[in-house]
Amino acid sequence: MKRPVIVTGTDTDIGKTVFAAGLAAALGAHYWKPVQAGTEGGGDAHRVAALGVPESRILPEAYRLDTPCSPHRAAELEGIEIAVERLEVPRVEGPLVIEGAGGALVPVTRQVLYADLFARWAYPVVVVASTRLGTINHSLMTLEALRARQVGVLGIAFVGEANDDSERTICEIGGVRRLGRLPWLEPLSAESLAQAFRDNFELRDFA
Repeated sequence: MKRPVIVTGTDTDIGKTVFAAGLAAALGAHYWKPVQAGTEGGGDAHRVAALGVPESRILPEAYRLDTPCSPHRAAELEGIEIAVERLEVPRVEGPLVIEGAGGALVPVTRQVLYADLFARWAYPVVVVASTRLGTINHSLMTLEALRARQVGVLGIAFVGEANDDSERTICEIGGVRRLGRLPWLEPLSAESLAQAFRDNFELRDFA
């Protein structure tokens, strides 16, 4: 995979950052989160580094905000104006994994949603979805929102305990490729994540 790939989610706290870390580590890719909102514990870049992505491959955020909420609101609370022009995809040698914040319709500013950025960037998107109750609705709405903006969807990756019917229903109705499912990992470490990624995903599917 030479082109960037975008990782978005159907909601917050569903395992998107863990998936993005696993994908970046497996591909030997750079990792970039354009806007970090919430820096307690070091933020997502710190977590990704702990999960096996070398710090030399983690690109600095365009905006780093302390408040743990939607980027548009965090910026307002901190007196910062997010300029979309600063959110152009950086050029790197080799693959790049870009992680959005929360779901695809999270506001970056009061005028621009993450899905709008994805359309502007024109790179393929992987949708990360939980397998918990409510995932069918959240997943299908996410797919519709992306396609309404002509965003190319590479496929859907599930996180959590197996739920064969929900996973199959989403893929059939949503007309999307199932990329695999990442189980909850105990313990979660760089080693356990790398093994789980090898066991549950085919890297050629992300090309």
